Amino acid sequence: MLRFSVFYRNHHKEYFQHARTHCGNMLQTYLKDNSGSHGSPTSGMLHGVFFSCNTEFNTGQPPQDSPYGRWRFQIPAQRLFNPSTNLYFADFYCMYTAYHYAILVLAPKGSLGDRFCRDRLPLLDIACNKFLTCSVEDGELVFRHAQDLILEIIYTEPVDLSLGTLGEISGHQLMSLSTADAKKDPSCKTCNISVGR
Repeated sequence: MLRFSVFYRNHHKEYFQHARTHCGNMLQTYLKDNSGSHGSPTSGMLHGVFFSCNTEFNTGQPPQDSPYGRWRFQIPAQRLFNPSTNLYFADFYCMYTAYHYAILVLAPKGSLGDRFCRDRLPLLDIACNKFLTCSVEDGELVFRHAQDLILEIIYTEPVDLSLGTLGEISGHQLMSLSTADAKKDPSCKTCNISVGR
């Protein structure tokens, strides 16, 4: 697993301007679309703010390209993921590609999102799982993500823009990598338990 230090969200400049001027400087939650596995309990049901955390293996930094927009909000990982947060597994899928996606949910303990997930999703040990970890090393929180998956993180509460930084990426906007309303490959033997078994 690879170490990381920030969660990040890419979008268009107007999205962040709207959050600042009309939403009290908060990124508001919204309803998850129907991307991923058919019948996922989060699709069309769970509200949250989507984040990424994948890093480039050679730099340890977020990638310079993004399918979601040229403006990136970065927030220190411990603001969203810490021992007061529950981590849930929500989905595992691919889109006719060699790489796979995992959707995870971060929910502050006792929150509405946490209560929603508790009855519907597997709870993961934040210090020991194959996707995303938060552990204490030498008295500090250390964060790691799986290097062979693209992780999509749903944080179930609004996020204050003042807790992070906003800037323009130097790379390109790669629309072909977007997962908006993306459908799962039903023939994949890796992420479909009923195929090839």
